[in-house]
Amino acid sequence: MTARPAPDETRDDYGENLSRAAVLIIDDEPGMRNFLIKTLGPRCKRVEQARSAEEAGEILDQVHFDLVILDNVMPGKSGLDWLEEQRQVGLFADTILITAYADLDTAIKALRAGVSDFVLKPFRANQILNAVARALDRKYLARENYLLRHELSEGGQAARGRLLGNSAPVQAVREMLTKLAPLPTSVLFTGASGTGKEIAARTLHGLSDRAEKPFVAVNCAAISADRIAEELFGVVEDGRPRKDGLLLHADGGTLLLDEVAQLPEHVQAGLLRVLEDKRIRPLGSEREVPLNLRFLFATNADLQEAVKAGRFRADLYHRINIVNVEMPRLSERAEDIVELAALFMSEFSRSLGMPALELNEEVLLKLSRYDWPGNVRELRNLIERSVILGEFPEEFAGSGRVTGTQAIETLDLVEQRHIMAVLDACGGNRAEAARRLGVARKTVDRKCAAWGI
Repeated sequence: MTARPAPDETRDDYGENLSRAAVLIIDDEPGMRNFLIKTLGPRCKRVEQARSAEEAGEILDQVHFDLVILDNVMPGKSGLDWLEEQRQVGLFADTILITAYADLDTAIKALRAGVSDFVLKPFRANQILNAVARALDRKYLARENYLLRHELSEGGQAARGRLLGNSAPVQAVREMLTKLAPLPTSVLFTGASGTGKEIAARTLHGLSDRAEKPFVAVNCAAISADRIAEELFGVVEDGRPRKDGLLLHADGGTLLLDEVAQLPEHVQAGLLRVLEDKRIRPLGSEREVPLNLRFLFATNADLQEAVKAGRFRADLYHRINIVNVEMPRLSERAEDIVELAALFMSEFSRSLGMPALELNEEVLLKLSRYDWPGNVRELRNLIERSVILGEFPEEFAGSGRVTGTQAIETLDLVEQRHIMAVLDACGGNRAEAARRLGVARKTVDRKCAAWGI
């Protein structure tokens, strides 16, 4: 586009946000546009130029920009008049005004129009670079704060853990996530409550090339039906402050819509358009905003039944069900219970400042035999409650003296857990269990007798 400055002129002293920014320059003077392009082009991800307000409007219909640099004095209408109009139809980019006249009336009008900063003409390269860097830092800090408040309100801190376990079902999920990570494909996570659907979604995001961008999880069941549209898509309406929706805040990253079956019908229709067009139209906006976003979905409901019952759109179901990752129940991965219990015990002992309880073989065996209808979340809550009370519930209590990770991999315990899991899978049929284990029926009988079963 322009000649590249000498290497010492492009050193990054202005923060990392500059290198990932998309900037639109609107100025009728070719010399000023060329100067700004030469200054910003080598340092920003994308820089576009417009010679007039009309041309700028056409560009904004196609591309979403992080920042607009706007000349105030242009033929036809002033930059501020144009900016006020664009705010009404849907301009979400921050704006720097360049002007030779910084009188009080201009300043007040600029503040009302949402201008982030002024730069007075004439200015040097370092002045505009500092102004752009400040505006971008404020923009991304505001976004991070907004997303942090959203995550705290959703209780998302508890879901930041890793996808734990080495059982075959968990290994299969990990392999699928690794395969899906480099692709832009939408993924539907299904499974019972507490099986770790959000953790799996975060793992997928972390493996992808979007890992450094936002991950936004939205619990669709936790937002009222009359608010969820504006929370997701944003609002541009007269008499109300502009509100960027969660989709726009997550732009460039990954959005997880948890409990997607709870979306109201009108929001389902809007979501379908977003998925098909990769553009969003905030409520009250006349302009659609281009969107670069990977969508993930999660539900513990039977979406096919919801479609049959008319509660969920069939076209949306087929659009989000491209790849389905079924999360296994904890009872299907009982061999992971020891690792999970030991990790949760260590975590809560440390965070609560209380002594860890003994995880002896008797306790671990009882934990492994329990059905866990609440899955991993129920196990985690049980360990936390037990640490707080200083003892396990009576049905899980044991009398041994083996603690923490010392109990994890004793050979007898591994053998006992495995045989018990196979017996449970066979409905207690010892002959069938022996066949699956590849041992004699007498071996299973002898082991069960030794364990008092």
